[in-house]
Amino acid sequence: MKLAALEAGLPVLQPARLRDPEWPERLRALGADVAVVVAFGQILPQAVLDAPARGSINIHGSLLPRYRGAAPIQWAIIRGETVTGITTFQMDAGMDTGPTLLTAATPIGPEETAGELFERLAPLGAATILDTLARLDTLTPTPQDHAAATLAPRLKKGDGALDWDRPAADLVNLVRGCNPWPGATTAGPGGALTIWRARAVAGRGEPGTLVAHERTVAVAAGDGAVLPLEVQPESRRAVGWDEYLRGARLAPGMRLSAP
Repeated sequence: MKLAALEAGLPVLQPARLRDPEWPERLRALGADVAVVVAFGQILPQAVLDAPARGSINIHGSLLPRYRGAAPIQWAIIRGETVTGITTFQMDAGMDTGPTLLTAATPIGPEETAGELFERLAPLGAATILDTLARLDTLTPTPQDHAAATLAPRLKKGDGALDWDRPAADLVNLVRGCNPWPGATTAGPGGALTIWRARAVAGRGEPGTLVAHERTVAVAAGDGAVLPLEVQPESRRAVGWDEYLRGARLAPGMRLSAP
């Protein structure tokens, strides 16, 4: 965004902290009708939100009030949602709590990762904010149902840890939601192992134990089993599961554990 603005000859302001007292006045001096906020990592004070004549509008990667917060795309996948979308809303001083303007829903593919969904939602978000701005005179802001709200906090490295006691379907959702960051991790005989893609399959065994599955092996979970498809051993490149198995010499009965 900054590079595109500079190439177009537009002025770019880049404050370290929008809470510094001079910023509301500097923003008001621009004479803007409306502000559009996208993926900004700070809670904006009300004085900043009110600087444009018609306030500030945010583009959010979920169907509010569900998944308020920094990582709505990732948590929607991790928690097994099958539909998500874009919401534009009039910002207030809360975190994604303002009245909504427009929504655009889209299904989540059964094997879609957070990175892939992000790529699909980006143009949908652009189209939705353009539609919002074009219809701003006629749209009626709708208050959110705060009782139905869910949170999507910023992901931490430890959120990708695989607990093999959990059901296989939940673990596969975690793998999808943590791709491309922070990665879903477990510990194998050779050290940390990141699982980038996986599928839930039938299987029984002690959670974390490798069990036979067709011509390969899967990892037993609390319910069912997880068949890794793409993995990355510590300090090495990502490879297919079968290629990894050949190099690691893993066999049924061996065990993966918490990272």
